[in-house]
Amino acid sequence: MNIVRSSWVTIVTIAIGAVGFGCQANEPSESSAAVPPPAAAPAAAEQPQPTVVQFTPPPPAYKGELPPLPVSEFAPARPPDVVRAVYTFAARHPEVLHYVPCFCGCERSGHKGNDDCFVRSRDANGRPTWEDHGMT
Repeated sequence: MNIVRSSWVTIVTIAIGAVGFGCQANEPSESSAAVPPPAAAPAAAEQPQPTVVQFTPPPPAYKGELPPLPVSEFAPARPPDVVRAVYTFAARHPEVLHYVPCFCGCERSGHKGNDDCFVRSRDANGRPTWEDHGMT
């Protein structure tokens, strides 16, 4: 039980660290501080409207029995108990991983959040079909 509990702590710590890393990447650099401010702000009528960001709600969490983990052609990067805990967390807590960005480059293949690295799709009840990308 301690292995599973410590795995959950590790998962949450990694997720929080990833979010913190993303926030640090958006801070202005010293070189941007040297850029002079724009001349004069346009009149109130001429100011552009703010961009509206489309909110995508997370998929439903799945509370039932989970399918077997995906089979991969290569050995997982972590011990089996850790891999199982991460996939279980992904299935049970999409409201967390849906908003955590992934920094491995998988966004080029269509992944939008960290949950896409573990869950390929979900049925109407939220039961996941696994993505083997999370094994790496």
